[in-house]
Amino acid sequence: MILGLEYGFMRHALLAGSAIAVLSAAVGYFITLRRQAFAAHALSHVGFTGAAGAVLLGLSPYLGLFAFTLVSGVALALTGGRIRQRDIGIGMVLMFALGLGVLFLNLYTSNAQSAMSILFGSIVGITAWQAGLSLGVCIVGLGGLAVLYRPLCFASFNPEGAQARGVNTRQIDLLFILLVAATVAIAVPVIGALLIFALLIGPAAAAQSLNRSVAGGIGLSILFGLAIT
Repeated sequence: MILGLEYGFMRHALLAGSAIAVLSAAVGYFITLRRQAFAAHALSHVGFTGAAGAVLLGLSPYLGLFAFTLVSGVALALTGGRIRQRDIGIGMVLMFALGLGVLFLNLYTSNAQSAMSILFGSIVGITAWQAGLSLGVCIVGLGGLAVLYRPLCFASFNPEGAQARGVNTRQIDLLFILLVAATVAIAVPVIGALLIFALLIGPAAAAQSLNRSVAGGIGLSILFGLAIT
């Protein structure tokens, strides 16, 4: 048997890690294409605030992570506008979220370790349920990306032209950033808030430098993502 796969926790780690690598690499390709790396970086950190807030309320840190990441994704999508204006809005959301995170930890220090674990993740500590959830989100996320593929490509390369052809670019922006938020939310408990940004951007950036076609670039990005996970 392949090294360690006779143990359940290793099978869970392999399943969750592979699913997250595939989804992160595919979504990450469009993040780099659309120049939204700062948004992905922000989402990878604001989930920590949600986890800290949930611990303060006596709830599961993972519930807070999911809820706060998705809400922050909507907030980032609503900033819209040009790249400069969008980055200012993202910076404000990130500053506010991290400030809240520090406040929550100072208010409730007795169980802060639960929230701090979100920063680094634990791929060998996930349960069968978490592994199944990772696979489910991966399948749904890839399906959503397939549905959005044509208008997303159009809006990414030529947003003005897409608007002129009747594509609702604001809706595309919102759906895509929600997809990014869902990817981050499912990945952070496994690989940590400090590493998910590298998994989103690294494989995609390398793939774009080697292959100019979108489909080929996504495939190459997925291969790179699986290789480094």
